[in-house]
Amino acid sequence: MSKTTKFILILLSICTGFFVITFTVYIFNLDMKLTAMIEPFLLKHYDRIERDRHL
Repeated sequence: MSKTTKFILILLSICTGFFVITFTVYIFNLDMKLTAMIEPFLLKHYDRIERDRHL
């Protein structure tokens, strides 16, 4: 197998793996499920921040 063919196969397998991962995240809405898990921690953090309420 030549270096070019090997490189193309590796590149194709990486692209296929990336597509499978992103497709799985999209189908199962995993990004929003992760955001929903992190939201309470973010709210607690941002509620503690001092705010300058002067206009």
